[in-house]
Amino acid sequence: MADPTDENDDLRGLQRRRTARGRGVHDTAERQRRAAQRRDAEIAGARAAQDEAESGVFGKKKRPSDRSAGNQKGPITRPPSPEAQEWLDTLDPIETSGIGGTKRPPTDVPNFIACESEDVIQNGNAWIVLGGDRPGNIGTGAGGAGDTHSYSIDLVAGRMGSRAAKKDKKNDVIYVNPSFTLDSARVYISQKSDIDHYLKLHDEICETHYDRPASCVAIKADAVRLVSRESIKLVTCTDHENSQGGNVGMNYGIHLIAQNDPENLQSMVLGENLLEALQALYKQVQNNRTMLLTFLSHQKDFNRDLLTHNHFNGVIGWTSLSPQAAKAGIENMIKLVSQVETQIYAQMGTEETKKIDALTAGGAKYVLSPLNKNN
Repeated sequence: MADPTDENDDLRGLQRRRTARGRGVHDTAERQRRAAQRRDAEIAGARAAQDEAESGVFGKKKRPSDRSAGNQKGPITRPPSPEAQEWLDTLDPIETSGIGGTKRPPTDVPNFIACESEDVIQNGNAWIVLGGDRPGNIGTGAGGAGDTHSYSIDLVAGRMGSRAAKKDKKNDVIYVNPSFTLDSARVYISQKSDIDHYLKLHDEICETHYDRPASCVAIKADAVRLVSRESIKLVTCTDHENSQGGNVGMNYGIHLIAQNDPENLQSMVLGENLLEALQALYKQVQNNRTMLLTFLSHQKDFNRDLLTHNHFNGVIGWTSLSPQAAKAGIENMIKLVSQVETQIYAQMGTEETKKIDALTAGGAKYVLSPLNKNN
C-alpha cells in the first residue's frame, strides 16, 4: 500500500495521469486523422464517379479535366480506404503479390513481337493491338502481305494460355506472335481476313479463303456467353454488297456446328410446317383407325352369320352345326373384341391426349417454342 506522506508516490501518480492524458489525446488525434482520410477518399471517389458519369454518357458534355479526353490508357481509379491500405501494408510483398489488386512480377507474361505499324496497349497479359490483319508472325494475314484495307483490332487476354511465361526453362526470354490456337481468350476484329482458316474450321464449312477474304468479328475462348436483357437476333444478308465490294448472295444462313464436324450437318426444321405435317399425319392415323373399326364391325357380323350357318338337305333335312366351326367362331369373336377393338378404342383415347399435349398451342409438350424462331 502506498504511503500517503511519500512525495515520490505523488510524483509517480501525477506522471501516470499525464501519460494517460497524453495517450488519450494521441488516440483521439489518430482517430480524427483516420476519419479525415476516409472523408477525403470518399470525396475523391465521389468526384471521380461524377466525372466519369459526365464524360459523355447520355450526351452530356465532357468536363475538362487532367485526364486525356481521347488517349487515356489507364482506368479511372481511386485509392483504397485507409483500413484496406493498412491491411495491404501488413502483407508480405513477395508471398502475397497480386492480392487485393497489388502489382506482381510479370513472370507469366510473354514478350509480344509487335510489327512496326502496330500500336500495343498492355497491362500484364491483357492486350489490345491496333494494326494490320495477322493471325501469326509478321508475314501472315492480309496485313503481313501488305494489303490495303486490312486494319484490325486484336483484344487478347492470356497470350499462350497455360503455357504463358516470361522465360523458358533455360532462362531465355520468350517472344511470341498472335496464336488463335493457344491464346486464352480473343475478340478479333478485322477489315480483311481469312478468319475461318485462322480459327481452323473444317474445310467443308469454311467460307473465307486467302483469295476470298472478308471482314470479321470473331470471338474465341473456353466458354463464350452472349447474354441479353431482352432479345437476341442473328440476322444474315442485310446488304447487297459486302465490305470487299462484292455482291452478297441470298443463300447465306445460320449454321450451328458442334465439334467442328460437318459430317452430320442437316437443315433446320420449320416449326409451323412440321406442325402442319404432324397434324395431317395424325388425321390419317385417325382415318385408318376408323376404317379398321368399320372392317371389324363387318367381320364380326360375317363371323356371327357363319357361326350359325347350316344347310337344308332334301333327304335328311336341316344339317347340324359344325362343333369345330362353332368353337373357332366363338374364340375368334372374343379375340376380335378383347385383343383388337378394345385396344383400338383405348389407343384412340391416349393418342387424343398426346395430340392435345404436343400439337395444340398451350399443351404441356407443345412442339413449337413460344420464344425462339428460325427460318
